[in-house]
Amino acid sequence: MTATSAIDFYFDFSSPYGYFASTVIDQLAARHGRSVQWHPILLGAIFKTTGMQPPVQYPLKGDYIWHDFARSARFHDIPYRRPSRFPLPTQAAARATLWAREALGSERAVTLARAIYRALFVDDVDISEPAEIVKIGAALGIDSGALEQGMQQPSIKEQLKTGVEQAMARGVFGSPYVIVDGESFWGFDRFAQIEALLQNGKI
Repeated sequence: MTATSAIDFYFDFSSPYGYFASTVIDQLAARHGRSVQWHPILLGAIFKTTGMQPPVQYPLKGDYIWHDFARSARFHDIPYRRPSRFPLPTQAAARATLWAREALGSERAVTLARAIYRALFVDDVDISEPAEIVKIGAALGIDSGALEQGMQQPSIKEQLKTGVEQAMARGVFGSPYVIVDGESFWGFDRFAQIEALLQNGKI
């Protein structure tokens, strides 16, 4: 690892904490001369391996988590509205991001990913619907037909499947999950520790 290695950012589009992380991860990295590799994952596939469920589905814990989503958004001054449908499938969003990265480049893929996150957690858009993803892309100037077809490409579907497998091989089990110079961090509440590592080279 070098001091300028990219930061790996794993996220699922149905993760509110992943959304919060997405609003600051690039700025955090830039402060320390780093870049970020954005990796969409599917928590549903990971949960099948770990035996976990979405946190909001657990008794008692679920009520706390919903409260904490809103509280964390207020604390960090991040726009947020509780989605009317949650959790929801995120394959279309993840595939769209991978296609955009391949066809349009990393920068536009990240712009699309941020817009998809905002659509769900601010505008209450059902991002499980491919048609909604196409609309989000169109608003960013992405060709609707190309995006619609791109999400359905077998190579993109396989890329997502392989990406999830590779993420789990690295120990990824949640969202957001960040790996910096071989050190792993799970959760938005670990970002202060990530900053400390980037600043000091250790914690």
